[in-house]
Amino acid sequence: MSQPGPLEWLTLVDGAPLVAEATRITGRTWPRLAGSDLIGPLLEEAEHRGLRVGILGGSPQAQELIRNKFAAERPGLSVAGWWAPERSVLADAQASSMLAKNIAAASPDIMVVGLGKPRQELWIEEYGQLTGAKVLLAFGAVVDFLAGRIRRAPAWVSGHGMEWAWRLALEPRRLARRYLVDGPEAYMTLRRQSAADPSDPLTVSGAAVPSNAVESVPECGPSRAPGQFVAGDVKANVAVIVVTYDNADDVGPLVAGLRAETAGQTIRVVVADNSPDDKTMAELARFPDVLAIRTGGNLGYAGGINAAMRVAGDADAYLILNPDLRVEPGAIAAMRRRMALSGAGMVVPVLLDDDGSVYPSLRWEPGVLRALGDAALGGHLQGRPGWLSEMDFDPESYVYAHRVDWATGAALLISADAVSEVGSWDEQFFLYSEETDFCRRVRAAGLSIWFEPLARMWHERGGSGTSPQLTALMSVNRLRYAAKYHGRGTVAALTAVVMAAELVRLHKPGHRQAALAVVDRRRWDALPHATRGELSKVTGAVPPSGAVIIPAHNEEAVIARTLESLQGVMAWGSVEVIVACNGCTDGTEAIASRFEDVRVLRVDAASKTSALNAADQAAVRWPRLYLDADIEISADAVHAVLKALSDGPLLAARPAFRYNTDGASALVRSYYRARGRIPSTAQGLWGAGVYALSKAGHDRLGVFPSLTGDDYYVDRLFSGEEKAVLPTEPVVVRTPRTCPALLAVLRRSYRGNAQQDRMGAEAETSRTVRELLSSVRGPFSAVDAAVYAAFAAGGRRRPLRGGEPASAWERDDSSR
Repeated sequence: MSQPGPLEWLTLVDGAPLVAEATRITGRTWPRLAGSDLIGPLLEEAEHRGLRVGILGGSPQAQELIRNKFAAERPGLSVAGWWAPERSVLADAQASSMLAKNIAAASPDIMVVGLGKPRQELWIEEYGQLTGAKVLLAFGAVVDFLAGRIRRAPAWVSGHGMEWAWRLALEPRRLARRYLVDGPEAYMTLRRQSAADPSDPLTVSGAAVPSNAVESVPECGPSRAPGQFVAGDVKANVAVIVVTYDNADDVGPLVAGLRAETAGQTIRVVVADNSPDDKTMAELARFPDVLAIRTGGNLGYAGGINAAMRVAGDADAYLILNPDLRVEPGAIAAMRRRMALSGAGMVVPVLLDDDGSVYPSLRWEPGVLRALGDAALGGHLQGRPGWLSEMDFDPESYVYAHRVDWATGAALLISADAVSEVGSWDEQFFLYSEETDFCRRVRAAGLSIWFEPLARMWHERGGSGTSPQLTALMSVNRLRYAAKYHGRGTVAALTAVVMAAELVRLHKPGHRQAALAVVDRRRWDALPHATRGELSKVTGAVPPSGAVIIPAHNEEAVIARTLESLQGVMAWGSVEVIVACNGCTDGTEAIASRFEDVRVLRVDAASKTSALNAADQAAVRWPRLYLDADIEISADAVHAVLKALSDGPLLAARPAFRYNTDGASALVRSYYRARGRIPSTAQGLWGAGVYALSKAGHDRLGVFPSLTGDDYYVDRLFSGEEKAVLPTEPVVVRTPRTCPALLAVLRRSYRGNAQQDRMGAEAETSRTVRELLSSVRGPFSAVDAAVYAAFAAGGRRRPLRGGEPASAWERDDSSR
């Protein structure tokens, strides 16, 4: 018996959006043609020619209805057989092979396969050849149409491209997500990525791709010996980022697996070690081509990734890996191939447990209903719908390439574009929910996340360890995540669900602590969080000299938090910290005075510029870093900025920053998402609440003028070559929480810009508008851009007409 030949696929243009897009890119008119249009003529031809037809799919009840209709309407049609397999059969390789052999024994010429998308295409690709059928028709809902259980849309509905609305009205529960959630996003992707290229064989998104369909991506740098990692001065195809904590036993096997992946691609390996001892670093010392750094504390997973990324160098993509992973041969190449095919911002692999079973690592975006389903059912009833579980339990989701919301952070391949667009990982999460947050920001940037089944990695789960505090942190971080992206109503509802889940599990270790943490936010500070030594070994051992100047007016709610973030800097003994209390009538001065190494000045006038100039008169050391009283900054960031201004030609600099929108309204969060996509906001000295000047840079400034917006004024003093935004650990900028508070801040900002140079402010506005429009990559980013524009318009109304005097001390109180 000869072996069956390879399958050849013919894809129908079966939807109105596909027809419209095909017409747009080819200039030709294309007909819409669906399987339900073809099934009638095909069955008539089969009856006429005496061909045997098999029916695979649908329920036994639906198949009985079809039998009765065929007996009455097509008495001459030869039916080879009827098969209505359970899902468990289709998901099992051995059972599916047996099913295909049973079908082959019936000798069908044509098989109508109605298993639903993408199950039917996957089953045909894997087992279709074994059925012996000459033609297999992946016709989705045709079985239900043949049975008469679902009526086809009238011709006038189909002709106007509205059959989707007809089907949605008939089956709202089953089709709502497909048409109302997945459909618009898929159409926007189709518009962005489609092009007239008839030579491109990759026309079906998510279909199986032959291994020879994509050529290997050439190496970016010079070839290395087999198994050798490239150095930091060479652009790599992939920079592997690993964060360790007591992983001395894991790093050796991980490195060995990665060495096998260097064939045909360049790889750099960077390890950030959070360990409290030297065991992991001693083990890593055995591999001189691995770049290993001590973080100087336990920065958590997000902080460790950020520390490693700062020294990772240039690469096409960055692969975040848990240290206890084992990489199967070809996994990284498969992920890169998927990234190239789909244009994805991130690709995730299959994760396998020790017993070889697939770990359900794919996730849906967190929500109240999903949290409720997981709280009530846990791992039980894994076949429940996606809106009742955050975890994707469907076995079929792990056998084909497709888009996902997010995946566990054990293995994530992130494109260089996504890294540039999204920025640093949010370190407030420390451990748990940090990957949820980063993946959401990837999607918000208009980039997709894809799952690649050909990339397989073995994962020894639980590598982070377990403790009552970590259990509590997991629940608390879910609330932190909700507060960052949702309003108070959603946070309250989710808090109730999480609390109920902890109460049900009080008998299990850690859940009592979690329940207490959920109801008492004061306990959050006692949970695991980033801890730092005096100075991270990433930046070197010799601390720089300089001054930190903090103007403060009635800042008793935040000044201690800011000064605590500077404790490591004060321990160096080479940096003077000055708090200039101007016009304070609260406890700011008393709180600042409790810090032994802080010098406190009293300035009578409630004026920021008076405070800055008074502190400059009192300070001795250079360079000088000017820090708002509500901004938290790390020792590493201070070190990087002061050292850059001491050693190089720069006259001005600031560290990177990130927005903290916890507790903010949905509109405020939308505004800052859009603002984060505008390149100029990340390139100037303004907007971060911190900047620094060298002695020469300050000489150009002279004294601070009596203007609103000192950072904007300073930024305009220097050319692009004289100033820089340094890739440090980001400072935390807490945004306004309410719309009125945001408008007040914008009014102050725009008034200051207009005061300084109306012509320059108008040019700045024009550039911002262009960048805002360029940042729109889909419907969600378009909404954010519209919100940004509305706030900007509202913020400009009063400043340009005058308003409060420029010397007035203004700030946002909603975030304090």
